[in-house]
Amino acid sequence: MESFVIEGGARLSGAVGVHGAKNAALPIMAATLLTGGTYVLENVPDLLDIRTMIDILAALGVQVRRQGERLFIDTSTLSSNVVPELLMSQMRSSIFLMGPLVARTGEAVLGYPGGCAIGSRPIDLHIEGLQKLNVNIHEYGGTILCRAPKLKGSTIVLDYPSVGATENIMMAAVLAEGTTRIVNAAREPEIQDLERFLNAMGARVRGAGTHAIVIEGVGALHPVERYRIIPDRIVAGTYLAAAAMTEGDVWIENVIPEHLEAVIDVVHKTGARIDVYADRLHVKGVRPYRAVHKLSTSPHPGFPTDMQPQLVAYLTMAEGTSVVMETVFDGRFRHIPELVKMGANIVVDYHTVVIRGPARLVGARVKATDLRAGASLVMAGLAAEGMTIVDGAHHVDRGYSDLETALCGLGARIERVPMKTLLAQ
Repeated sequence: MESFVIEGGARLSGAVGVHGAKNAALPIMAATLLTGGTYVLENVPDLLDIRTMIDILAALGVQVRRQGERLFIDTSTLSSNVVPELLMSQMRSSIFLMGPLVARTGEAVLGYPGGCAIGSRPIDLHIEGLQKLNVNIHEYGGTILCRAPKLKGSTIVLDYPSVGATENIMMAAVLAEGTTRIVNAAREPEIQDLERFLNAMGARVRGAGTHAIVIEGVGALHPVERYRIIPDRIVAGTYLAAAAMTEGDVWIENVIPEHLEAVIDVVHKTGARIDVYADRLHVKGVRPYRAVHKLSTSPHPGFPTDMQPQLVAYLTMAEGTSVVMETVFDGRFRHIPELVKMGANIVVDYHTVVIRGPARLVGARVKATDLRAGASLVMAGLAAEGMTIVDGAHHVDRGYSDLETALCGLGARIERVPMKTLLAQ
């Protein structure tokens, strides 16, 4: 177990690059199972979740080799459609394997996915969607058994625009007989990236980025020799907020600005100066920051729930009262008590937080309970007076590759320290 030790007060400056998107890479890695062959995926971040997916693919008989930011995946050696329960429990995105395995082998055996504790995230929409494609699904003793002698296209209306369910259905439907329509589909950029990858394999998918995705089933697919994953919009948004929060002057490179419009708009309204270019952003933090009187998280293109903890940390130092409502996950305020330890003035009322600022943040020992909560505490530590220790660095490693090195490159004073070293001091 490791912790981040941060000496606050440094203004971030310089340039930082954004690595590939975890939430795009994971479903695309799962999609390689749809047909045998060798794939080369580029811009794949070296993250804990990516390593877990590699371990799962290896357990299924797939050969995976990393070379820098490239993954070489050979799925011709697939020998199993049973996902080990221990690996399944380590990552929420393991559920993506259900659709591709059923589509290719006719069967899949999985446990229930794990991941960050940020509230209830049922897989009902995944199961109901696949059942509409003629998949027989039985649940017993914590195991999900899926069988589909023949997938058949269907119209599937999602009760909620779930990203994971949309992607799982897309991957199964590409090899189904006939046409599948997903109504009320999620519109996130990562779904558009999956569509491009599937079409590069010979699938016939259109409509990603809208509420209606149409998939015309094909008889066979082929591997993709080279595919580049889109940059991670949440990592970019985190750097943006951290730069503004520290009164920094930072260039954020390798971004797709259209994917960040909601985040850019909110941070700009607080008073930060943000210049937008084709593939980079220039951010200058200018105090005093203005409060955000009312903001709600929502599916894309709204403000992303994955940026809510970072925004709350940022708003602790804004002048006035900010109100942020979390409408996507019901357990995503676990960072609030930790920010309060550092001097933040925040009150939680069910799905709403009220932030009164500006607060004088002071270093403290705090605990990351999940990926984005950990990122928000690192941000707070950068802006706080004195030393902050963020325990649970492994949570942050699930979505940020070598975060402390990237921040040190911008002038931050942050290091990763084994927890046993801290306990011995």
